[in-house]
Amino acid sequence: MKKIITILPTFLLSCCLLGQELKPITLNPPDLKRGFPIMEAFSLRASNTDFSDKKLSLQDLSDLLFAANGINRKDIKKRTAPSAMNAQDIDVYVFLQEGVFIYDAFQGVLNPVVAGDQRLLAAGSQVNVAKAPVILLLVSDISRFKMPDESMKLENAAKDAGIVSQNINIFCSGTGLITRPRGSMDLEKIKSVLNLKDSQHPMLNNPVGYLLK
Repeated sequence: MKKIITILPTFLLSCCLLGQELKPITLNPPDLKRGFPIMEAFSLRASNTDFSDKKLSLQDLSDLLFAANGINRKDIKKRTAPSAMNAQDIDVYVFLQEGVFIYDAFQGVLNPVVAGDQRLLAAGSQVNVAKAPVILLLVSDISRFKMPDESMKLENAAKDAGIVSQNINIFCSGTGLITRPRGSMDLEKIKSVLNLKDSQHPMLNNPVGYLLK
């Protein structure tokens, strides 16, 4: 009986922590002066999986998301990544230890989606990828393409996701971070956990972090 009483407070604390609601994360304005010269960044681009589990700083996370698919012309709401027919179909889901957020580029904020560490879902069979402190999941909502051909929508979605992923790759190589573009993930569980609509298709993911030393 004494053992049960001892365990009970720890169990209740764990339940409370799991039940805590995620709060939005306000991002910093991007540092537009940082990074290596562009040709040096290209020379350093590489795919890497030796991630340190050190959390990204808020500035690194803010700059990363701006580079990926941020708003760089606020007056006309245009982004750092082009998209077919300007559909702006790619949403960036941010997997952190605390939970999953969605990037609101217009407001410069991460909005909560689901609490709890879901990085293993994005890692798929490559479980070591879940060590990365951040995994960016690129999801295309093909309903934003105003055309009847579903296969063409998916083709455009793949192209647009590739462009956003390349933005992430070059940002990382130009700022001392590491990443790799990936297509592997637990698609069905991700769709369920994130409560995605039928028109929302997970396309690629980029784990991002600091180099393991």
